[in-house]
Amino acid sequence: MVWKITDETFETITEEVILSIDGISLRAPQGQSLLMAARHHGFDIPTLCHHSDLPSEGNCRLCLVEIGEHPRTRLVNSCTYPVEAGLLVQTASEKVLQGRRMVLELLLARCPKAKIVQDLAAQMGIYESRFKTDDPEELCILCGLCVRACREVVGVSAISMAHRTPGKLVATPFLEAAEACIGCGSCAFICPTGVIPYTEKDGVRTIWGRDFPLQPCNVCGNFIAPTAQLEHWAKITGDPVEHYFVCKDCR
Repeated sequence: MVWKITDETFETITEEVILSIDGISLRAPQGQSLLMAARHHGFDIPTLCHHSDLPSEGNCRLCLVEIGEHPRTRLVNSCTYPVEAGLLVQTASEKVLQGRRMVLELLLARCPKAKIVQDLAAQMGIYESRFKTDDPEELCILCGLCVRACREVVGVSAISMAHRTPGKLVATPFLEAAEACIGCGSCAFICPTGVIPYTEKDGVRTIWGRDFPLQPCNVCGNFIAPTAQLEHWAKITGDPVEHYFVCKDCR
């Protein structure tokens, strides 16, 4: 990172480095993740736990790439590994493909009914797993997107990862109704397998064991969002909560 002085103000300029991805030399910002750099230049790397608005944690291990020069190469998670000058990257080597097949077999064993896992596995020629399935109805792949969205974007941390493998799961504190939850549904909307259930009926959204009344628009009467969510926004922004009682279509 360097600084440039322009009209008595400081402007940050990110340095770019040259690296090679699948034999193609290209430029990418120093420190950018390999996943973002590769996707920016048109390379397809699958992932189940990455979202551009959230910090990467490398939970699903599906975005594996091979770095280094033969015979000293290794597999890394492209979503958490930063771009480096002179780095040699392979996104679809046999070593990478073997690693992804193994990850998909493990995911297929954990969540055999998850369609997104089935589709990704089928693309790799995998239709069944050699590993034992403990719960044929399980859909959670432990990607952590819901937990990170609640913590990093919404800012309430109403859910978290609980216990350790093999009993690890996403849960509310003490497995009771989450008092911190505002009913926004971000966790359900971002979940890649649709495992987090919620319902909306008669002006009430039910999620994580709690009922949240939906606020109707003061103009058209259509429901906007849970009142608790609008109150949370008002608290963050400092605006009167009534400011959010008009939907975007009626503003």
